[in-house]
Amino acid sequence: MSLKGFLIAAPQSGSGKTTVSLAIMAALRRKGLVVAPFKCGPDFIDPGYHHLAAGHPSINLDGWMCPESFVAETFALHAGKADVAVIEGVMGLFDGIGDSLMEGSSAQIAAVTGAPVVLVINARGMAASVAPLVVGFAGFDDRVTLAGVIFNNVGSASHGDLLRKVMATHLPEVTLFGCIPRDAALEIPSRHLGLVTVEDNPLTSHYLGRLAEMAEKYLDLDELVKLQIPPSPFFANGEALTLSLSFERVKEGSSVRIAVAQDAAFCFVYEDNLRLLREAGAVIVPFSPLNGSCLPADVDGIYLPGGYPELHAERLAANSSMLDSIREAVADNMPVYAECGGFIYLTEGMEVTEPATPIDFAGIFPVRTRMLSQRKALGYRQVECLSGTVIAVSGTAARGHEFHYSEICPMPEHIERCYHVTRQGADLGAEGYRFRNCHGSYIHLHFGSNPAIAPAFAGACKSWRGVLQT
Repeated sequence: MSLKGFLIAAPQSGSGKTTVSLAIMAALRRKGLVVAPFKCGPDFIDPGYHHLAAGHPSINLDGWMCPESFVAETFALHAGKADVAVIEGVMGLFDGIGDSLMEGSSAQIAAVTGAPVVLVINARGMAASVAPLVVGFAGFDDRVTLAGVIFNNVGSASHGDLLRKVMATHLPEVTLFGCIPRDAALEIPSRHLGLVTVEDNPLTSHYLGRLAEMAEKYLDLDELVKLQIPPSPFFANGEALTLSLSFERVKEGSSVRIAVAQDAAFCFVYEDNLRLLREAGAVIVPFSPLNGSCLPADVDGIYLPGGYPELHAERLAANSSMLDSIREAVADNMPVYAECGGFIYLTEGMEVTEPATPIDFAGIFPVRTRMLSQRKALGYRQVECLSGTVIAVSGTAARGHEFHYSEICPMPEHIERCYHVTRQGADLGAEGYRFRNCHGSYIHLHFGSNPAIAPAFAGACKSWRGVLQT
């Protein structure tokens, strides 16, 4: 099956990849095309904006957290449903883990998926020097195909003309897809954890319209959508193959219902985690700890993803009926999996400065959480399960990512530690806490890193329901 699409990369962070990606997605959608958005790396912020611009959920593609076969297959599965796939890269094109040029980089995703690369170059203050820069990226690694470039932050019409002349003279074989002028009004706000979430800063239709107009005016969209992705081994007879890393489903008619927190406070979840849970036989039941009065009826498990609960702490604390509902579920031994912000929600609450009113959360884990002025943790994590939990048996290995500005007070020793955590071989000690059937951690695991995780969680929920019915 022939796929169309491309990967938007850059020589370095801050070149405008996100704004350009959103502009292209919004413009192609306005042309009536079905756009499949993707994001390289473990980021949760950009995919939220992708969803708004493209009209479809954005899928994370990460070659360190997940096996390359999973990356290729999940890309083929989602891209095969669209007219064009648009992948936004991460950092610089060849910026991977440490000094690696491939592992965890946008270049790795380009090589695995076969997507041609469109390089966004911040042309501010540059003229003929763009030529050797492009030459370097074009010929650096034959596993990566450079389809062309977009110059961003172009200072004037004459600056754009100069850049076009440079490319025509020195690199006629490299397509110049357009020159985008500087426009501070189109920048997306930032905060201490990076971009503001789409839930807290929903892009207006007017803003998205301006982005689309920018792409229509300054970019050759017709040429972009002609870019072809080589035939994939994960397609046969025009149909996507069943993912080889998918798991055995539970028996028909025995699906379990898992309540998944989804609102402005809890919005950091890998879309493939939800898909893999569905493939394992789960029905995803969204609920809002901010706005709901209690857990949805007849659920067999709870998934509390990450987010920014600290921005909504007072409202979360005031929703006592929801907190009571979650406490009752934990007391009944319902399987609960919580990560980062969801884990914070299960602590006793947020530390506050006197004489402010205490902010109390569920209190499942007997510690309080405090916000820090500097980042506490950032980076990939590998975990090995020291004991069985609701998501894995003892000895299971999985990979994920950690990024937060908060920390918990020392966890009492009687609370079981379920993870042994490492970072690129460095020992980070024990983490991952369990109380009854409730499992919490700061680490966002990608379920695609180990095909046993989703069915383990679905199975734990099914077993709980069976016990409850006996």
